[in-house]
Amino acid sequence: MITVIIAGGSGTRLWPLSTSDYPKHLLTLTGDRSLLQSAYDRATKVGDTVYVVTEASHAHHVREQLPELPSGHFLIEPGRRGTGSCIVFALDVIGRTRDNDEPIAFVHSDHTIRDIEGYAHSLRTAAKASVDTNKVTLIGIEPTFPATGFGYIERDGEIESTGAYNIESFKEKPDYDTAKAYVRAGKYLWNCGYFVGSVNTFLSEIAAVAPDLKQSYDALSAVSEPMSDDYNQTYLTFNDLVIDYSLAERSHNLAVVPASFDWMDVGSFKDLHEANESDIQGNFFKGNEIYDIELENAFVHNEEDKPVVVIGLDNVVVVNTPNGILVSRKDLSQRVKEAVNKMKEKGEV
Repeated sequence: MITVIIAGGSGTRLWPLSTSDYPKHLLTLTGDRSLLQSAYDRATKVGDTVYVVTEASHAHHVREQLPELPSGHFLIEPGRRGTGSCIVFALDVIGRTRDNDEPIAFVHSDHTIRDIEGYAHSLRTAAKASVDTNKVTLIGIEPTFPATGFGYIERDGEIESTGAYNIESFKEKPDYDTAKAYVRAGKYLWNCGYFVGSVNTFLSEIAAVAPDLKQSYDALSAVSEPMSDDYNQTYLTFNDLVIDYSLAERSHNLAVVPASFDWMDVGSFKDLHEANESDIQGNFFKGNEIYDIELENAFVHNEEDKPVVVIGLDNVVVVNTPNGILVSRKDLSQRVKEAVNKMKEKGEV
């Protein structure tokens, strides 16, 4: 089985820790390994063959973090063109040299998962289900609360002897009341964006429902040398194609396996706080020269040698790095992306 780690992202949701030059999957946010390195460690438990798709602007950092990965297994996008395009890219490159019936798991580099055995089991279950049914198979996360920041998968009847379910529909990110109804119904899963299938299975479904992806695949496969100048120039002509919209939501021939592992998409400082162990006051500190008085439920991160003092606050994020300073209510910290967009308008990031 092959695992392809998608290591993209523009680094806006965890600014100023994460930047466009050094996005969050390169950061050590939990434990001793970066999110990317942790994703690689998990992938090696799934199968012996791992590829990483990343974008040219930070490919050198990815290579530095994964020196054990063979050079030919770094698939370098010349520019970001969305998850649909990068999956088509990987299918073309891998399909030239590998068995086109071997299952491939496409996973993301910026998730936090502790149960590695459960992760490997779920992906292998999805791979077997895909082989048995000839369906592209997704992994769905059992919801633990009515999240409004994730898409949902509505599952239908179980496919006998596979551990997988047919998919009834995909739901966009819902409002809170709708999310509560989804959780109560018991048949909805969070869509974590993991897709499993062989080259042949993907191409069959792409040909059936995704003419934009088919056109991109045909254009790449017509170039004799992957990642050559001609190949890269062809790739840069593609529109930004998202796999969820281009393939998943158009298809009526997909399956989903409920995950048997814990999962967190570290999409905000609130998530990052929850992914780390806090002290008895609910505070998490990282870095030196941090001083607190009557502080509760706070995330404080200091990367400089100057003191950071936080007094008499609750539910706050304070982050000081050479890239900038963030002070936010923790429950509003996801709005840092809006602030980054304002800075981009002024050319400040």
